[in-house]
Amino acid sequence: MSIVKLNNQGVKNATAFGSITGLGSMVFIKKLTASSSATLSFVDGASSVVLDNTYKEYLFTFNNIHPSGNSAHFNFNLSINSGSNYNVSKTSTLFYASNGESGSNIGASISYWGVNSTEGDLANSSADQNLARNQNADNDSSISGTLQIFNPSSTSFVKHFISSSSSIYHEGSVNGEFNYYVAGYGNTTSAVDAIQFKMSSGNIDAGDICLYGIA
Repeated sequence: MSIVKLNNQGVKNATAFGSITGLGSMVFIKKLTASSSATLSFVDGASSVVLDNTYKEYLFTFNNIHPSGNSAHFNFNLSINSGSNYNVSKTSTLFYASNGESGSNIGASISYWGVNSTEGDLANSSADQNLARNQNADNDSSISGTLQIFNPSSTSFVKHFISSSSSIYHEGSVNGEFNYYVAGYGNTTSAVDAIQFKMSSGNIDAGDICLYGIA
């Protein structure tokens, strides 16, 4: 059976799985591990971090991010001056699917999180972009997911990003599973050369974030 694969490098034809050539690959760059850390920052040129025109797409994976306290939001922001400031203006959208542990506390739902919120979507704001909100700090709870940023070194275009994550939600006595989907852009034509992750309050108690370049 012949397989035709479409990708940004053209059309590839293969007669068996595993024989497709010319596709992009993930190149591991850097891993940061939290230990009661206020922030985890990836700065181009520092500590072997690459975040420049070497790759046009970069992927962050965050694994079992555990907050130090309940109800904190997991955030990120961008820098155009090697981390001196993380305050790039962003426009974004955020929605989530959820279900409570008891099946009734939260209820199965899909919701948009925005509309005058300062913690969900952003409207050309330099505030931190939320990736997951109201995290549970129980010992067995965490956040895992990905963040993609496209062509951060461009000096012509804005900087698009997409994130998907799975997290344990906590608010009052309510616990449950939330899947968050975030997309937006950093509204700058300057090169983004640093990205920082943190909680809205407290520390990142544990977990790791890995950076990959997409070749």
